[in-house]
Amino acid sequence: MNKYILSIDAGTTSSRALIFDKSGKEIGKVQHEFTQYFPKEGWVEHNATEIWISQKLAIQEVLSLTGISINEIASIGITNQRETTVVWNKNTGEPVYNAIVWQDRRTAEFCKGLKNQGMEPMISEKTGLLLDPYFSGSKIRWILENIPNLRAKAAAGELLFGTVDTWLIWKLTNGKNHITDSSNASRTMLFDIHKNQWDDDLIELLEIPKVMLPKIVSSSGFLAEARLEEWEKAIPICGIAGDQQAALFGQLCFQAGDVKNTYGTGCFCMMNTGTKAVASKNKMLTTIAWEINGKIEYALEGSVFIGGALIQWLRDGLEIISKTEEIENLARSVDDNGGVTFISSLTGIGAPYWDPEAKGGIFGITRGTKKGHIARAALEAIAIRSAEIINEMQKDSGDKFSTLKVDGGASMNELLMQIQANILSTIVIRPKTTEITAQGIAFLAGLGCGFWKSQESLKSLWIKDKEFVPNTDEQNQKMLNLWNKRIEKILQ
Repeated sequence: MNKYILSIDAGTTSSRALIFDKSGKEIGKVQHEFTQYFPKEGWVEHNATEIWISQKLAIQEVLSLTGISINEIASIGITNQRETTVVWNKNTGEPVYNAIVWQDRRTAEFCKGLKNQGMEPMISEKTGLLLDPYFSGSKIRWILENIPNLRAKAAAGELLFGTVDTWLIWKLTNGKNHITDSSNASRTMLFDIHKNQWDDDLIELLEIPKVMLPKIVSSSGFLAEARLEEWEKAIPICGIAGDQQAALFGQLCFQAGDVKNTYGTGCFCMMNTGTKAVASKNKMLTTIAWEINGKIEYALEGSVFIGGALIQWLRDGLEIISKTEEIENLARSVDDNGGVTFISSLTGIGAPYWDPEAKGGIFGITRGTKKGHIARAALEAIAIRSAEIINEMQKDSGDKFSTLKVDGGASMNELLMQIQANILSTIVIRPKTTEITAQGIAFLAGLGCGFWKSQESLKSLWIKDKEFVPNTDEQNQKMLNLWNKRIEKILQ
């Protein structure tokens, strides 16, 4: 009877539910967007109850849409926007404040204060992370400090914390399970990734009662049982992972040195480093990729702040295109970049430069410059920034990678993918499915319940759409030389 896996993909802007069959094929998908709140500059919030309601609706509708009975679902997998922080009352099940989203910067001053006290080396050593408002720890502390009467309730064990996976599992299990997996825990700034446990020193530093924190479970295996009111039986939850880790798993990056890059608003790049937690010398993040059968595997992660957002700016800011899809044809209207370099640091620049004050720039404009040259230089900028991150990871890990697996909306841009292959001198491979994150969590859940027998058996389910073979020529080197020379001009 158990023919399908139900994937819950709890994103930053929408709640999604997808169903996959035994061949790894997507059978149905439902998506509901939810409200984004921006109460002050740099603040980003969600309503956690709205996340739950929209997610529950997506689950109910995808079952209804496909006509699949709950009896046919073997297990559920949950992947989520990471670092987003929910605190709720254990007795009432009600959130005590809006969810504070990963993008939120309200705790920047607090983090700066800890840096000035010299705390970052200790935090990085234990967690693999930088001391930054991005992660959950300082967000939890802010809620406890700023909402009246919460400190006493937290100390008395009346409040619970969770990232979005934990919150959804609490709701799906009617308050029976307060759990998270190692991959999500490793993004809280409260977790020792070497010991795979909550760290007392960090908990004390951030003044967070340990009783609030969820139990750590594996990323794959029998973890909990979900039951909505209309279901005649409970369904096991057998997979939990953060979204980038789920995408790494979905791309079958199981070996040390395997790399995937997700081209979204920004670019999220991850390299599997196997059972070794590699400390980065270039301010990459070291994170837990997943825990399966008691074995933890690690990854290096680097982000390019501006990926697809650069194309959005060409559409909305410069207005040289009216739809983002037009960028490829415009870039193909010229043979090369015409000597133009587009430095894409519209919101500062990350690794390996780390200059938050850096501004963007378009260099090499002449009277012969056309819109197509700027469009092409923009695609080159996305590819070059991704390559810089990947090259630094390679140096950190000592692992040589052989191919780059790609996903995300901009991976459908064939010219961008070809430029990426050229710059890295590496084959770039795009899978058939565009839902690699949801498929990755389906794989983890399916392995956890025996729906699929082994990681090896998943290899036949991953279908290649296209590969881009590098074409290294003089033009390529000239472009990189200009980039290296011109980026110096925008660094402080």
